[in-house]
Amino acid sequence: MHLPWEEPYNVMDKHVIITIGRQFGSGGKSIASAIGANLGIPVYDQELIISAAQKSGLSPEFIKKSDEHRHLFGLGGILGLGRFWHNPGNLMDDNELFRIQSDAIRDLAGQGSAVFVGRASDYVLRDMDTLDVFIHAPLEVRKQRVAERLGITPDDAESLISRKDKDRRDYYNLFTFGDNWGVAANYDLCLNSSLMTIEEAAGQIISFGRSSGRI
Repeated sequence: MHLPWEEPYNVMDKHVIITIGRQFGSGGKSIASAIGANLGIPVYDQELIISAAQKSGLSPEFIKKSDEHRHLFGLGGILGLGRFWHNPGNLMDDNELFRIQSDAIRDLAGQGSAVFVGRASDYVLRDMDTLDVFIHAPLEVRKQRVAERLGITPDDAESLISRKDKDRRDYYNLFTFGDNWGVAANYDLCLNSSLMTIEEAAGQIISFGRSSGRI
């Protein structure tokens, strides 16, 4: 007997776009990968860096360095936006980085079905028919997952989770002009990943997407 999300289904009949927002340590990237594998469609996360670089003519290393520096020092920093203006020997500012990555997201979404992880992709693609999902889990569960995955203490895992979630919240809230990261009203489906396996979570999202007509 097939589970609901395992029934034969040809996703190629539709232009399916799924966006995944996620708390750090909730397994969101793994769930996105499982969705992509099940539906046979690409999943974009770090791949967006390469696509953005190709589209902008910049090297992937340059965009990755700018992206990592933004996370390292926090959005805007004490000097506000425009901290690192784009030039050959420096980094690009937050607005320019967001524009380049957003162009890449829209370009990839226009090419065919895909799953996008993070980077405010639900907002970037707000004019398209998308299935917007947010993955969350209790802090204690995420602490255990992160500690085991990275080989660090639970206390260090909690500190890392706090920093990563703040980065994601600040990035989303800044560039969506007031939308709130992780607030249920901004998504079609919010899922507690601690209640099921990665595959089951992916299946629940696919099942919801089919019943809602988004998949």
